[in-house]
Amino acid sequence: MNSLKQYIDIFKENRRAIDDHSALALNRLRNDACKVLENATLPRKGDEDYETTDLNEMFAPDYGVNINRVNLTADPDEAFRCDVPNMSTSPYYFFNDIYHHHGDFAQQSSGVVISSLRKAASDYPELIAEYYGKIAPLDDAQVALNTLLAQDGIFVYVPRNVVLERTLQIVNIMNVAYPAMAVRRVLVVLEEGAQARMLVCDHTQSRTVQCLSNQVIEVSVGKNAVFDFYELEATAETSNRASSMWIRQAAGSNLLINGMTLANGATRNNYHISVDGEHAETHLLGMAIASGKQHIDNHTLICHNAGYCHSNELFKYVLDDNSTGAFSGKILVAPDAPKVEAYQSNRNVCASTSAKMFTKPQLVINTDDVKCSHGATVGQLDQEALFYMQTRGIPEHEARTLLMQAFMSDVIDGVRIDALKDRLRHLVEKRFAGTLSNCGECAGTCLKVKGKITKNDEI
Repeated sequence: MNSLKQYIDIFKENRRAIDDHSALALNRLRNDACKVLENATLPRKGDEDYETTDLNEMFAPDYGVNINRVNLTADPDEAFRCDVPNMSTSPYYFFNDIYHHHGDFAQQSSGVVISSLRKAASDYPELIAEYYGKIAPLDDAQVALNTLLAQDGIFVYVPRNVVLERTLQIVNIMNVAYPAMAVRRVLVVLEEGAQARMLVCDHTQSRTVQCLSNQVIEVSVGKNAVFDFYELEATAETSNRASSMWIRQAAGSNLLINGMTLANGATRNNYHISVDGEHAETHLLGMAIASGKQHIDNHTLICHNAGYCHSNELFKYVLDDNSTGAFSGKILVAPDAPKVEAYQSNRNVCASTSAKMFTKPQLVINTDDVKCSHGATVGQLDQEALFYMQTRGIPEHEARTLLMQAFMSDVIDGVRIDALKDRLRHLVEKRFAGTLSNCGECAGTCLKVKGKITKNDEI
């Protein structure tokens, strides 16, 4: 069965409500998205780059969609705290897929825009029209589905040569009473010479109900701009996530992406980076820790379309129990892109005999005079090191935890915010020690919902 049909039916039966609760710039792409989906299927297990993940099956359940934008009213500061000590952030919240602006951003007078995507489409229609749907291709089925149903999201715009001193923090909170899908869209635009850092945290507070996050992120990094993007998933076994990030880099830009999964149900992350200008620098890092029956799949594509650029890619997994991991990464160097240096590495530890890892690193080089390499390893914990630590009086469980922490250290060291780096070390330590609950670590209290979506309010 094609799982897209139910969503096409939802769209056709509720088009007016979808449009009324959104904005023109988002609505104008829905017809094109629908045409794509009518002749498409979501990838199935065994398809190219989906050897272990069935996206069609992930979207198949009868998830509720909040078409009428029923709001969950809560005070974010009282309901949820996702703090990083010693790091000042500007927090913005999504309760399921409802955007909540909380607090003022001090640099709005510098021309910075941080807003609901729906509101930005009304306030800055020309700016949204220039970038929305222009980086993520509509012929990708997941992108088309997100474009079909997305009614809001967040828009971040940093003008030329403006530097944001405070890190932007987006907290995504899933809290549902019945199976539901959140459809989120993120659009980030950094003009020439701009600098910004963003931290996105995913959490699930409803731990007994299946939920799905359908997310598309579009990022334009201008000439000589600097952008750091950190993504931390600490959800629940009932949470599924399909996220696609599409990035366009201009000449001289510097990009750091660090995606980290500490707890989840099933996750598929896509990272597509197009390096379109010379002397750009790209750092793509990832960390995945899985146990139980968790599933984590990361797919990456770095396209070097210009010469004299540098990219470094490192993904690490630690898998325990019956968990599964997958990594499929490709570096592509165009024919007219000389002097490119590109490195890709995927290193994995299976801490149990029943854990499984699939890895497929790839290089496609269409020019001479480059320095490129790729590699992958799958192994177990160093038994000699484990034995040595035990002979020094360290209990086996503690020794295993220390070795797994050390294995992840270079991914954490890639973080360019010291306070966040320290926080991640603490969270990873708790995760390996088995004491990290999905939101108990950073939630002040559980979300107190004053209004809730009922079955009559969603389709």
